[in-house]
Amino acid sequence: MDPLLPSPRQQLVVPDLGLGDMPLVLSLWLVPPGAAVLIGDRVAELAAGGVIVDLEAPLSGRLVRQFVDEDDRLATGMAIAEFEVGP
Repeated sequence: MDPLLPSPRQQLVVPDLGLGDMPLVLSLWLVPPGAAVLIGDRVAELAAGGVIVDLEAPLSGRLVRQFVDEDDRLATGMAIAEFEVGP
């Protein structure tokens, strides 16, 4: 990768969990900003009606920033974090 080009980034969005209008809450961040992740690593937990759902890293790289805090309410399609591709 050319060091002068910006690194590709990808956002983690809340998937459609098929739970209808049930409120979603980010219950726990498992990875802090700046941490390296591998594709498929668990990075956060969502809670909805007593059900816990794991969110996984969409790529291998680094968690650049979190857009929401623990206990924040979420909506389907909402971006909650940004990842940067890396080794």
